[in-house]
Amino acid sequence: MGGAIEVRGLEKRYGDHLVLRGLDFSVGQGEVFALLGANGAGKTTALECIEGFRNYDGGTVTVRGKIGIQFQSAALPEHIKAREAVRLFAKWNRTPADPATLDALGIPAFADAQYRQLSTGQKRRLHLALALIREPDILFLDEPSAGLDVEGRLALHGLIRRWKEAGKTIVLASHDMAEVEALCDRLAILSGGRIAFIGTVAQLNRAVGTRYRITIRTASGTETHAAEDIGETLLSLLAGYKEKGERVLDVQVDRGSLEQHVMQISKGA
Repeated sequence: MGGAIEVRGLEKRYGDHLVLRGLDFSVGQGEVFALLGANGAGKTTALECIEGFRNYDGGTVTVRGKIGIQFQSAALPEHIKAREAVRLFAKWNRTPADPATLDALGIPAFADAQYRQLSTGQKRRLHLALALIREPDILFLDEPSAGLDVEGRLALHGLIRRWKEAGKTIVLASHDMAEVEALCDRLAILSGGRIAFIGTVAQLNRAVGTRYRITIRTASGTETHAAEDIGETLLSLLAGYKEKGERVLDVQVDRGSLEQHVMQISKGA
């Protein structure tokens, strides 16, 4: 894949505090890429520098193509109607809004409602529709499914897959790890203003290691055990209970989640 976004040595400071410490990464054409990290890791600052909304103090950012942005927090005049906002943005961008996209986002259902009357989910869908009017090559989505109901989330995920098939590049910032795992080709995890990991979900799991939590319930109570090797550990535990004459009533095995892995790396572990 050719690079839609190239970031080299990106630095940003606020006063004496260095927030971004030489970020290096690229996003391929047609790739769905997630930028993740704990609060304060620098991901919002990094996105704003790439989008062109914030000046940076060192390094280079190259973006190849038109961009569209759905902000995590944005607002329109209280009394503007959804339909009027779409028409206004279409006029600014000198291109009509795509009816299929508006339908997929459910805009016609609240087209005549004023902005102040919209729910949080409706506002997010409207802002996404406005970001898409100019037919961007690269789309930045900051917590895109926040405030959406199940139907809205499914519709959004379907759209993201369609955009990817059409060759669009999507950069996603999300706290929803199920969303990241389902949609993203690769992810980068920021920690202390640096990239602590970049790769696929499978590569992340291999890098962190597979950690299991084994919960065993007996007549005496419930015990939880941590394990790296599920087979040997479970057999050993069961043999120990049998030797003590305790009857095992239930066994539950949980694998470390993507969220746990991301938080572990973003916190410097």
